[in-house]
Order: sequence, then structure tokens, then C-alpha cells
Amino acid sequence: MRFSAAVLAGGRSRRFGRDKARVPWRNRALLEHVLASLAEVDERFVVANRPYPEAGVPVLPDLVPGRGPLSGLHAALAYARHEVVAVAACDLPNLSPAYWRFLLRALGDAPALAVRDPEGRPEPLAALYTRRLLPLVEAWVRRGPARLSDLLAVAGARFLPWGEVAGRFGPRVLWNVNRPQDL
Repeated sequence: MRFSAAVLAGGRSRRFGRDKARVPWRNRALLEHVLASLAEVDERFVVANRPYPEAGVPVLPDLVPGRGPLSGLHAALAYARHEVVAVAACDLPNLSPAYWRFLLRALGDAPALAVRDPEGRPEPLAALYTRRLLPLVEAWVRRGPARLSDLLAVAGARFLPWGEVAGRFGPRVLWNVNRPQDL
């Protein structure tokens, strides 16, 4: 697929207690599961401020560190070669190539596309963004920490309803690992 993909692995994993990206689940590290979901994408890389040589893809640092996932999104949009960028957290092991193909078909001319979870909140770290958002994201990251869900609202993102996504990919498609007991 002719778009870029960034897996964000720059978090401190405070709730987990150690680097989540390397935690094994079903015989592979969580990071490997997410990268595999993006195997059909033309360009893949990891955004992290520490090395992941086992990733087998470039690992690029935040350009403006210390702003949480906003820093990761900013770096992803800045580094990407293609207009559309899939952005995924390293702790979402149930994503699949079919999920990303579905999002790409649904994007249309929106500046971003995210799925709403069962409670109606957007999931900004299993979403598509366009590089058109780079100036807005740049301004937000320079300003200070902010929630990606707020950015999506301001940017005029399109949102897919949970039922449509869960019906197609199952209710655990956006399951993420925050604590060891989640495994």
C-alpha cells in the first residue's frame, strides 16, 4: 500500500513497569505484532527515543521530545514520505493488515480518520493522519502537551463508529496492553 506507517514506542510504560514494546505475547513482542499489521505498507518505521534493533525497520527519535503521543505523531508526520500516515501505538497487538486497508478506503478526503471506541471516544493511536496536518501538529507540539483526541476534533477528522469496526474485526481489535495483568 502506498502510504507510510509509524509505530509509536516512546512511552515510559509507567503502568506496565517495563518497556511494553518488547514484552512477549503469543510468541512475539508487542511491537512485532503491530509492525506485522503494517506489513503491506510501503514505508514503516518506529518513533522512539531508544533503540529497537530487533524491529527490522528504521527507529527515529521525536523531534520535540517530552510531549507524549503528540511528539510521536509530530515525528511520524515529519518523517513520512507519503501523504497518508498510519499511526499505531506499540501496545495494540490485534491490529491487522485488513484493519489498515479498511481505514485507508474510508479516509476519503478527510485530514485524519480514527475509530470511536465503545464509549464513543476516538482512538488516536490506531488511526490515519495526512501530512496536511503537520503545521497544526507542529504548533500544538511547540505549545505543550495536549490530548490527541482534542487535536482530532480541531483538525476536522472523520470518525468511524465502533459498531462498524467491531462488527468487521471483532470486539478486541483495539485492545491495548497497559498493565502486566492485561496479558
